[in-house]
Amino acid sequence: MKYLVTSALPYANGPLHFGHLAGAYLPADIIVRHKKLIGHRVKFISGSDEHGVAIMLNAQKDKIDYKKYVDGWHKEHLELFKEYSIDFDFFGQTSSDYHEKEVIRWFNSLNEKGFIEPRESEQLYCKDCSNHLPDRFVEGECYECGFESARGDECPKCGIWIDAVKLKNPVCKMCGSHNIETQEVTQYYLVMSKFHSNFRDWFKTKKESWKKTVYPFIDSLTAENLHDRAITRDLDWGIDVPLAEAKGKKLYVWFDAPIGYISNTKKHLEEIGSDEDYLKDWWKSEDTKIVNFIGKDNIIFHGVIFPMMSLASGIANPVDDLPANQYLNLEGKGLSKSTGWYIDAKEAFNEFGQDALRYYLIHLIPETADSSFSWDNFQDRVNGELANNIGNLVNRCLKFWAKNWKDGIDSSQFKGFSQSEFGSVLKDSIRANTDFLDNYQIRRAMEEVMTIGHQANNFFSEREPWAQFKTDPDKAAQTIAWTSIYIMVLSAVFGPYLPELSGKIKSLFGEFLDDDLIKDIYSGKISALEKKLVSMNVVQLAEVPKVLVPKIEDDQIAVQKEKLSKLDN
Repeated sequence: MKYLVTSALPYANGPLHFGHLAGAYLPADIIVRHKKLIGHRVKFISGSDEHGVAIMLNAQKDKIDYKKYVDGWHKEHLELFKEYSIDFDFFGQTSSDYHEKEVIRWFNSLNEKGFIEPRESEQLYCKDCSNHLPDRFVEGECYECGFESARGDECPKCGIWIDAVKLKNPVCKMCGSHNIETQEVTQYYLVMSKFHSNFRDWFKTKKESWKKTVYPFIDSLTAENLHDRAITRDLDWGIDVPLAEAKGKKLYVWFDAPIGYISNTKKHLEEIGSDEDYLKDWWKSEDTKIVNFIGKDNIIFHGVIFPMMSLASGIANPVDDLPANQYLNLEGKGLSKSTGWYIDAKEAFNEFGQDALRYYLIHLIPETADSSFSWDNFQDRVNGELANNIGNLVNRCLKFWAKNWKDGIDSSQFKGFSQSEFGSVLKDSIRANTDFLDNYQIRRAMEEVMTIGHQANNFFSEREPWAQFKTDPDKAAQTIAWTSIYIMVLSAVFGPYLPELSGKIKSLFGEFLDDDLIKDIYSGKISALEKKLVSMNVVQLAEVPKVLVPKIEDDQIAVQKEKLSKLDN
């Protein structure tokens, strides 16, 4: 089985925060690393979403060219992903020529099959600055919940898809005027209603496999019908509608953005010189499973609109799994870049490092309900669990080894572990980790990995090798040897979650832990590890461990809490 794993294309309009990382990018990266370790071929595809009104408004505000504006954010997002070891196979741009060609192909296919048609519709128009006001060019009071700053495309409070002409007290975001009228315009619509029956036949096959937070939501939205959606706008930034009679109109961002998964796959295969076809061998292959990682605000696009486009056009297969996550909050309140109530992911990385932040964010992945980042809880978990349970174990065990067996431990001391009760329990934990990840239960899988750390600590502490060494050095050697097997296993199973820490632990054993052996360990073949250890005369450490997981100090947390307290007052 091959896997095409995607993460929602981040909007090239500002910095990414922890909500983005925990919701769509970190979970996908973990699953990709997991699938590769168990032997599957995987492509991890994403890219910048670079069209739309919000980008236009902010580029105009900054007095910068649209393309230069999105290129800047594209570069910054890529740098952030690298810092957090979120390792895409390809991360493209929807403002690129190769993407435009793919989008036009989709438009033409849907148009030829009768799923696109022009319609007269109403649109707001500012009489003071002479601009049409689609989507985020206008704000007003939500007609459903009364929120005063609803956008022309969506209400941030109640989440409904807004019909801009229904907004109460609309205001132009270009000039601030309330002198707004409604005009008749022609736009092109994706006629989703024609595909309702076909969509439902496909969608019902997902009832048992999709999340309980995803399937019922889509079911309620699509049970009676599919709503036709306008896919064009009167803008000057975007992909031209490929029809002579539609001169001056652009395809809207939500139509072109998800096609980026396909166009980026094509570009990736071209860049690596592959002879595979991006459609036949990947997006249309029966041997490929397509998995979209998104936040819940993207469920409609990835669970309704893009599957309809894929099925109706026949160009690509629709999504197989849609593990959409809920929202991550900060100290109990919703993350908001506009109010400053968020954590700058880049600054946090510089202060605390990758291991600590990935570890804590994994525990906060909002798989079934909203979760909340807490600075105190962050410190407690990193210090009490990652530093004490894992970092301290590795240091105590391997420093004791380095001190007392400078020339290495006799390989016979490693014999028998895989067939012991300890080896049996360890293999059960490894299998459980795999099972949870296969079902996208990342938080439970991480808990299983930490259970292995507890097993190792208990084994080490109960035998007190420092006391054993005084009376029976051979018995102490076996304790260190068997504890080291646990540590080698941890280096493998940490791979998807904490790749940096995994690499640090592997380096302590040198070239012994090669990629093939790591894959064997990850799949639960402890006997393969033991066999390789026993085949050597002596087993030596490559280096003495240093501090693997620095503890988070009180003053570091105090600084972060002070930043938030200023916003809260």
